[in-house]
Amino acid sequence: MWKSIIYKEWIKVRWYLIMLTLLGILVLGIIFLGVQHDKIFSNANNYWYAILFNGLQYYSILKFIPLLMGIVFAFAQYYPEIVNKRIKLTFHLPLDEDKVILIMMLFGMVSLIISYGIMVFLFWGAGSFFFAREIVNAAMITITPWFLAGFGAYFLIATIILEPIWLYRILYTVITVLFIPLYLTDSVSGGYSPINLSLTVFTLVISVSLLFSAYRFRKGEM
Repeated sequence: MWKSIIYKEWIKVRWYLIMLTLLGILVLGIIFLGVQHDKIFSNANNYWYAILFNGLQYYSILKFIPLLMGIVFAFAQYYPEIVNKRIKLTFHLPLDEDKVILIMMLFGMVSLIISYGIMVFLFWGAGSFFFAREIVNAAMITITPWFLAGFGAYFLIATIILEPIWLYRILYTVITVLFIPLYLTDSVSGGYSPINLSLTVFTLVISVSLLFSAYRFRKGEM
C-alpha cells in the first residue's frame, strides 16, 4: 500500500521536482559563468583577494533559490490534497493515518534531498575547479542554512496548507515569517559554522508540526 502512496505522490509532483531542479542547476550555471568572467576580466588575484578579504560571496544569487523550491514543492504536493478534501480519500486507505502523512512527508523530504543534493554536488564540484579548498569549504558552510531554509519552508507551508483551523493557520504563518529569516541572516563566508547543527535539529523539530495539522484535518475540525 505504501508503494501506491509513493507512486501517487510521484505522479503528482514529478514535473515540479524536475523543473525546480533544472532551475537550481540553471542558477548554478549563471553563478559559475559569472565566476569565469570575473576571473578573466578582473584579474584572478584581485578576484581571490575580494573573496578572501572583502567578503565577496560569488554565490549570493543562490540564497533564496532553495527557499523558493521548498515553498513551491510544498504547494505542489499538498494543495491538491485539500481541493475538495481529496486527502480524505487517502486517509480511508487500509493504512494507519499517521503513517500515510509520514510517507507523504518522507517522500517530500527525500525529493528535496535529491534535488538539493544534485545542486550541492555541482556547487562543490564547480567551486573546487575554480577555487582553493578553503574558499569552497567556507562557501559550503555558508549555503547550508539556505538549503535548510528550503526544508523549513517546505514543512511550515505544508502545515499551513493542511491546517483546517484558521486561528492555527494564522499562528503558523506568523511562525514562518519569524523563523525562516533566521536561516537567511547575512554572514561572512563560513560564519554559520557554529550553529549549522542547531539549525538542522531545529528544522527536524519543525517537521513534526505537519502531523498536528493533518490530525485536525482528518478529524474534520474547523
